[in-house]
Amino acid sequence: SRGFRPVESEPINPATTPNDPPFLILPNKNRGEFRKKRGRSRRRRGGMYNAKGLLVRIVRDKLRRFGYRRSFCSLKVTSEDLDNQVLVEGSGCSRTAILNRPPALNALTTHMGSRLQKLYKNWEEDPNIGFVMMKGSGRAFCAGGDIVSLYHLRKRGSPDAIREFFWTLYNFIYFLGTYLKPNVAILNGVTMGGGSGVSIPATFRVATDRTIFATPETIIGFHPDAGASFNLSHLPGRLGEYLGLTGLKISGAEMLACGLATHYITSEEVPVLEEQLKKLLTDDPSVVESSLEKCAEVTHPEKTGVIRRIDLLDKCFGHDTVEEIIDSLEIEAGRTKDVWCTTTLRRLKETSPLSLKVALRSIREGRFQTLDQCLIREYRMSVQGTIGEFSGNYCEGVRARLIDKDDSPKWDPPSLEKVSEDMVDEYFSPLTPSEPDLDLPIKLRESI
Repeated sequence: SRGFRPVESEPINPATTPNDPPFLILPNKNRGEFRKKRGRSRRRRGGMYNAKGLLVRIVRDKLRRFGYRRSFCSLKVTSEDLDNQVLVEGSGCSRTAILNRPPALNALTTHMGSRLQKLYKNWEEDPNIGFVMMKGSGRAFCAGGDIVSLYHLRKRGSPDAIREFFWTLYNFIYFLGTYLKPNVAILNGVTMGGGSGVSIPATFRVATDRTIFATPETIIGFHPDAGASFNLSHLPGRLGEYLGLTGLKISGAEMLACGLATHYITSEEVPVLEEQLKKLLTDDPSVVESSLEKCAEVTHPEKTGVIRRIDLLDKCFGHDTVEEIIDSLEIEAGRTKDVWCTTTLRRLKETSPLSLKVALRSIREGRFQTLDQCLIREYRMSVQGTIGEFSGNYCEGVRARLIDKDDSPKWDPPSLEKVSEDMVDEYFSPLTPSEPDLDLPIKLRESI
């Protein structure tokens, strides 16, 4: 334990969402009289409180209460509100960062990335802190970056704000990947896109029966980012290609089986695990691991899960091109009548053709690159894909999937045969001199 001394617990910020409007709370003795008067008033006004009027009033009240949750609203957002998007919990020699945007499934913003970087840096330098944790509020760990906000920034013509988002997030992911203290991520819920980017670099990743993992960027005309080309390329066989191209989900048990998670517990055991970890006075990873093992359960992936089809994955997704992968799946579907094959084919055919080719190349390159090399390359790709020549696919994908929700994106190009090698190369090309590459503190972190 290196002589750690317990320190006073830090107060937890309110778990409620910032700016939640206050409710009218009447003293108990007045509530009965209030209800009587309200009832008489409603009866006098007659039809105003019929079913239709009541529905209108409920909708109006809901809109008033939750209007601030829109990405771009007129309400003033204070620095305290922004800080409440990442809460801090302290106990003994551990600190916990809590992603706290439950209505948005804890989707990451630029400020959240900046605050996380600052917190983790301070914790790394504090000799009284032995290890750190990260978890999410509500039913998600983190659903990824706030892609709807990025969409609106693109529509408003704010490219610098988009660059800042990726710059901040990718720098934090690199910092996590080189972190000097044990780091635990509790993935009790939705863990997608950028959510996997800020959790997979952790020393220990705890999945549960509520965990849903996916990298669904290709279905919105983007590419698997936030370190995905590094993380996916190191999975068994061709599982990374499958997850990156299709964006289909896997469970917590499957995460454990393929190595994305290091431990598995039931969601009911999460509070027990957290209390157990808070009592530790150590910076020794083996001590943290022993504590995790006490709560961990043995689990096996579902019989219908993709992990059970690793040989088929290797056979179909091991081909050199997306066209060959689809041809192989069609042959298997015709031969076996397997629902999994037809589901996978349908997803691939719904996805942006350009994104499929870009994702395949990105994952294949990531297999032979370090984390920092992958992040620098992905930064170029993300800038190209959101504000560059090919940003139309991203905007169209977000519009169709999340804004209008018609699920009918019009991709450009519309088919695989119309995606040229030059288009794919352009996606990977260096940025212009006025757009510097991602600057990571590689020498500094490697020298520590």
